[in-house]
Amino acid sequence: MFKHLAANPDNSKGRLYNENDIDLRNPFERDRARVIHSNSFRKLKYKTQVFIESESDYFRTRLTHSLEVAQISRSICRLLHLNEDLGETVALAHDLGHPPFGHSGEDALNELMQNFGEFDHNDQTLRILTSVEKRHPYFDGLNLTWESLEGIVKHNGIFEKNLSYHLNNYNQKHDLKLASQPLLESQIASISDDIAYNNHDIEDAIRANLINLNELSEIIFFKNIILELQDQYKNISDKQLLYQVLRNSMSKMINDIFNTTSMNLNKKNISINYIQNHNSYLVTYSNDMLKNCNSIKEFLNIYVYNHKKLLDKKNYSKNVVQKLFLYFKNNNDKLPNDWLVQNTEIERLICDYISGMTDRFALNLYKEIYE
Repeated sequence: MFKHLAANPDNSKGRLYNENDIDLRNPFERDRARVIHSNSFRKLKYKTQVFIESESDYFRTRLTHSLEVAQISRSICRLLHLNEDLGETVALAHDLGHPPFGHSGEDALNELMQNFGEFDHNDQTLRILTSVEKRHPYFDGLNLTWESLEGIVKHNGIFEKNLSYHLNNYNQKHDLKLASQPLLESQIASISDDIAYNNHDIEDAIRANLINLNELSEIIFFKNIILELQDQYKNISDKQLLYQVLRNSMSKMINDIFNTTSMNLNKKNISINYIQNHNSYLVTYSNDMLKNCNSIKEFLNIYVYNHKKLLDKKNYSKNVVQKLFLYFKNNNDKLPNDWLVQNTEIERLICDYISGMTDRFALNLYKEIYE
């Protein structure tokens, strides 16, 4: 359908460091494998998405969220005949820079790093991919292709000024064309992230008893789906109803993106150059579906993300990160030996080290030191 607009691995701009490996896979396939095999990807298993991972085996973690985003991204890429490998790579890598305890951990590190370049999980993702991971004897990072790095960096939009700490440094040696729109595969990974958390955070919130189906019916989009399903299945249980609601919701969102994006791309003379120079993303929802998604986000912000039960845990988690940072700042020698040999200011080293911790490791270390 839109194969002519897909990223072509045969025409890749390549990697920052040349490699002479003999490999039968295309460059984007290799990028996906490098992300999956990285230490940082594995550690997402024990990092908070919204709910503390250790409180239930069923709550989503950063790892399961990333896998779900990748699945959605691959599906949409396939529907539009775009490059599935690149769409999946961007999706799998997009959250690698998240510290323990989700956004509360990020807020804590950002406050601590105000005088040292600040902290942002998207910036940290690039830092992990290009510096923190150590897997090759001749260079740091995973040495992903230009297309993968460009897509990961810009999956939330372009940069015209005020570049973050690592992005500013890295872009000087590997120009990612920050003011140009990303390739379609990256745009798909971005909207796939929206689909995932707009639906799966709802499921986890109901599992955590923060909201129920009646409250979910306050959102017209979900209310209509619930009424349709109750009419179709007369004796459906609440648990089954929830699964079917979210299944239908995701299908409606994906179908809407497919139809709207197809219309956007069916205009005459659309090229990759046109996509990169367009004033906005071409992978989009319809206006009606965008209103629905904004209503879901508003609902989640009010009833879930800022729920008192979560806020109490967020405050505790934030304190854990702050105390660990101060401990290592006062005790540099307690950092692992292989971290101390790097030519980086100590605050950034500590930030890298703590942001790479899992929830359980950070909690156990905190208790070992302070309790």
